[in-house]
Amino acid sequence: MTQYALGLDIGGTFTDIVVYDPASGKTAAHKELTTPDAPHRGVISGIRKLFEARGIACKDVSRVVHATTLFTNALIERKGAPTGLITTAGFRDTLEMRREHKYELYNLFMELPQPLTRRSLRLEAPERMGPDGKVAQALDVATLLTQVEKLKTAGVSSLAIAFLHAYANAAHEEQARAAIREKFPEFFVSLSSEVAPQIREYERTSTTVANAYIKPLADSYLDLMSSEIAKLGIEAPLFMMLSNGGLTHIDEAKRVPIQLLESGPAAGALAGSTFGLRSKARDVLAFDMGGTTAKLAIVENGEPLIAYQFEAGRQQRFMEGSGLPINISTIELIEIGAGGGSIATIDALGLLKVGPESAGAAPGPACYQRGGSAATVTDANLVLGYLDAGNFAGGTMKIDVELARAAIAPLAQASKLSVEQTAWGIHSVVNENMAAAARVHVAERGHHAGDFALLATGGGGPLHGCEVARRLGIKRVICPPSAGVASALGLLMAPARIDRVATVAKWLSELNWREFEGAFVKLEGEAGAVIAKTLSQRNKPTFVRAADMRFVGQGFELVVSLPRGPYTARSSTALRAAFMTVYRKTFGHVPPAGDIEIINIRVAVSAAVGKGELTVSAGKRGDAGALKGKRKAWVGARERFEELPVYDRYRLAVGAIVRGPAIVEEDSTTLILPPKASAKVERSGNLAVDLS
Repeated sequence: MTQYALGLDIGGTFTDIVVYDPASGKTAAHKELTTPDAPHRGVISGIRKLFEARGIACKDVSRVVHATTLFTNALIERKGAPTGLITTAGFRDTLEMRREHKYELYNLFMELPQPLTRRSLRLEAPERMGPDGKVAQALDVATLLTQVEKLKTAGVSSLAIAFLHAYANAAHEEQARAAIREKFPEFFVSLSSEVAPQIREYERTSTTVANAYIKPLADSYLDLMSSEIAKLGIEAPLFMMLSNGGLTHIDEAKRVPIQLLESGPAAGALAGSTFGLRSKARDVLAFDMGGTTAKLAIVENGEPLIAYQFEAGRQQRFMEGSGLPINISTIELIEIGAGGGSIATIDALGLLKVGPESAGAAPGPACYQRGGSAATVTDANLVLGYLDAGNFAGGTMKIDVELARAAIAPLAQASKLSVEQTAWGIHSVVNENMAAAARVHVAERGHHAGDFALLATGGGGPLHGCEVARRLGIKRVICPPSAGVASALGLLMAPARIDRVATVAKWLSELNWREFEGAFVKLEGEAGAVIAKTLSQRNKPTFVRAADMRFVGQGFELVVSLPRGPYTARSSTALRAAFMTVYRKTFGHVPPAGDIEIINIRVAVSAAVGKGELTVSAGKRGDAGALKGKRKAWVGARERFEELPVYDRYRLAVGAIVRGPAIVEEDSTTLILPPKASAKVERSGNLAVDLS
C-alpha cells in the first residue's frame, strides 16, 4: 500500500500543499490562496482539491509536516494574547531599559520597539536567586498570587515568569508555576528557565514574553489544525517544523511555540541545501521569494548556517538592534526584499518605491480580481508578459492583465513613462532592493556573493532569480523541480531535531570536567527524549555539541562547534584549538595570550524521519512538445517586447538545453531566462542556468 508524506506550508499570500510518494519519488503540489482570518480553511480546501485531482486517499497518508507564518505575523502585527510578566522585585523595566544601546547613534527621533506587554502588566514578586544558583531570598508566594490576581482582573490570559538568574536555578520559577496552576489553572504560563535558559536578563525576558504572547494562539491553532486534518480521514501524526530546520511533535511545539517563528523560511533553506548538493553546489545562496516577502539563507559546505538569536518586528528592516531579540536556534535568514504582493508607490521626491506594504492574499494584487487596486510586483510581471494569465498557479486561478495595467497606470502617469516602462521599473527596483540586501548580508559574514550559486525557489524566485544573480555577480542559478513549493518540499526533507542550551560560565582552566561532561549528557538526554517521542521508528540519532566561548574579559561570545565527547582534562587542548580556529576566521588574528571562558553549552540532537532520501522528479522526461508556443515579453537588456519561446518544464528531457531569452513554465512558478543565458536539465531534475 502506498504511504504518502504530506507537507503544508502557510505563507502570507499562498498556502502550498505537497504530497510525496516515496515508492516512486513522485510529487504533486497545489497552491491555495491563504485565508488569513482562518488559516486552516485554506489548508483543508487545498488538501481536498489536490487529493481529488490526484486520486489520493486520506487514509494512505503516513506523515504530515506543517509550517506556518501565523505566529511570526502575530508578533509583528501585535495580535497575540493579553500577556503579563512577573519578574524579580526591582526588574520590572528590563524590557524598556534593554541594553541602553542605540542602533542609530545620531538619530534623535529613533524609535525602539515597544514591549509586547505594557508596564502596567509587568509586576514584581519578592525573590532572589544568585548567579551561582544559590537562594538569596525565598520566593514570597502570597505576594506572587496577589500580583497574578491583579493581572487576571486586567484581562491577562498568558503569563511570562522571568526571575533573576533562573538559568542557574529554576526552583523559584517552577514553584511560581505550581502555585499559579493551583489557584489560576486557566492561565497559560511560560518560564524563562524552559524557554531560554541562558544568561542575559533582557534577551531571556524578551524571549519568554514573546513565547507567552503567542502561546494561547499556538495552543488553539495546533489543536484545531490537528482536529481538522483528522476529520479528513488522515490518521497520520502531525509534525511541526521548527526554526532550526528540524521537526517535532505537537506537544513540544505547544510547550515552546516561539521555536516555530521561522518555520516556513527554514524549510526553504533546507530545500536549498538539498537541491544545491544535487547540482554539486555546496555553497549556495538559497533565495526564496514568495507572495509577501523574499528571504535569503547562506548554505556553506552543504549546510545552512545556524544562528542562536534573531530579531522580530524590527523598526528598521535591515538595522540590527531595532527589533525584539528572540533567543532560539534558527537557520540564519535575512529578509532581503519584497514579494509578489508588495505595493509600488511614488514617493514625495517622485521616486519609485516597492514595499514593504503588501497586498497579501486579501485583497491581493489588482490582477487577482479580488478587489485590490494598488500596483504590485505581480501586476508588473503580468504586464511584462512573464506570467500566463490563463494558467497562473497551475490554472487554479485566473488573473486579469487589464486590471494590472489599470493599477500601474497612475504610477506611469506620475512618472511620465509608459505602463510597460513603469512595470519594468517596478521589476527592476525590487530586484535591486533584494540584491543590495543580499550583498550586505553575505559581506557581513566574510564572503563574496560571486563565490556562490543562487538557488531560486518560491513562486517569485525563478521569476527574479537570474536578474538578482546578475546584480550580485553570480554566474550560476539553480532552479529545482517544483521550485514554487520548495518550502513545502523542505518540510518533507527535514529530520527530527531538538536543540538545548545551558549556561555554565566557567573558565576553561578551572573546569570541573566531570560536571562539564555531565551537563552535556543531561542536555542530550532531554533532547533525545523529545526525539524518541517524535519518531515511532528507532532511527539512530546524531549528537552535535557546541559552546559559546570568549576570551576572559570580552563581552560577547562566539559559537564554537566542539569535538565529540566524552570530555576529560585531556580535552582542554582540543577545545582551545576549536575556539582559536573560529576566532581567527572571524577576526583575522588571535591575541597572543589569554584564558578562555565557556559561557553556554549547546547540543543538537537529530534523527532522520522515514526511510531513504527524498527524490523529486522533474516530471515527464523526454516527451515531445516541450515548446508550448511563444509569448510577447519584455526583454530588459533590450528595453522592448519580443516574441519569446515558452517551454513546458515537465516535457524537457534530461540534458536538454534552453537558450535565453526564453520562458520556462511549470505549475507553481516561471523561470525567466535573460539573453545570453542557457539552462540545462540535469539528471537530478534541477535546471542549471549559466549566466556567463
